Formats: sequence, C-alpha cells, structure tokens
Amino acid sequence: MSAPEKPSAGRPPSLAPRALYEQVAERLRQQIFSRELEPGSRIDEQKLAEEYGISRTPMREALKVLATEGLVTMQMRRGCHVAEMSADDVRQVYRLLALLESDAAMEVAERATEEDLASLRQLQERLEKQVRQRDAFFVTNEQFHLRLLTIAGNRWRLQIVTDLRKVMKLNRHHSLFHKGRMAESLAEHRALMEALEQRDPVAAAAIVRTHFEKGLAAAAGMIHDV
Repeated sequence: MSAPEKPSAGRPPSLAPRALYEQVAERLRQQIFSRELEPGSRIDEQKLAEEYGISRTPMREALKVLATEGLVTMQMRRGCHVAEMSADDVRQVYRLLALLESDAAMEVAERATEEDLASLRQLQERLEKQVRQRDAFFVTNEQFHLRLLTIAGNRWRLQIVTDLRKVMKLNRHHSLFHKGRMAESLAEHRALMEALEQRDPVAAAAIVRTHFEKGLAAAAGMIHDV
C-alpha cells in the first residue's frame, strides 16, 4: 500500500467530508421536527440504524448530539426517547427568548447598517405575503429572528437562541398555531421594524418583550384548551 499523499507546499490539505454521525443527527432532527418521531416516543436505535443502513456507532453518536441540544433524553435502562416539553418548559423558554432577543433588538436599533435593516425588511415583506401559509410563515419568522440576532453580533447569544428554538419545535402547541396569532405576530413585526428604522432601542426592546409575552399567552392558552 502506498503512503498517503502529502499536501504540496503552499497548498492546504483538503477538508474531510462531513462526519457520518452529523448527517445522521440532522436526519433525526428533521424526523423529530416533522413529528415522524413523536415527542415522548422511544427511539429504537437498532431499527433506525438498519433503516439508515449504518452501524449503531454513528447512530449513538448522533443521539448524543441531540441529547446535548435537548431534543432527546438518554437514561440508563430506559433507553432513548424524544424529549417532551411541559407547560413549565414552554414558559421558561419564552422568558429566556424575551430576555435575549429584546437585548439584541436594542443593539440592532443602535448600530445596524442600512444594509442590515434592508435584509430584515426583506424578510418582513416575505412574512406579509405568507400570512395565510402557516408552514412558510413559521420558517420565515424564524429566519427573521435569527437574522436580528446575527446583526446584533453576539455569537454566544445566537448559539443559545438557536438551541432554544430547536427545543421549541418539540412544542405541540406553538403560539403561531393559535387562531389569530399569525396576524397579531405580523403586526408586532411591523412595529419592531418601525422602531429599528427610527433607531429607537428602548421601543425595539419593549416590542420584542411584548411579542414573546403574547406568544407565551397564546401557547399557554392552547395547552389549556386541549
């Protein structure tokens, strides 16, 4: 067997392909988000590994990744299950999102460039067109919030919110599913854009806090309705 090829001088080594367990983790994530794997359901590692055509090792590594994200729980003698969100979990996540994203909105109002605001405006305009398309609205809404955080520029805050939003997808009673909440959310987005464009950090932060307070009230109402 010939020795592995060494990178030539001045040329960086080629990047390794994405690890198999990362690909498996992403596929599992999508199955959880789409409810193919229901909250609370047991994950049969052997069966899934066979379906994916892989060994159990990358499957276990993928499940460890999802456990750190809060999407699955792994317990001795009980196996692995898709995580469930209690009413208290929902309240805690909404409150954290309100704190983190209101702080980000304040920073964006203070120092965003015109190009930054234009990118938010573009997402806002897309939301306006998707108000009767729940799934599309849901995706664009998340893109808007993550774009706001990206502009604010704190990578730790962005990572925390990204993980929280993954966990929120476990919630069976997302606030945007509540009757009338999409239109109300859209109006709140309009008010936020106005505050950002007027460079009013206090108003921007207050609007975001109210946005999440109303979202929590809608989600709580749905939990109580079922």
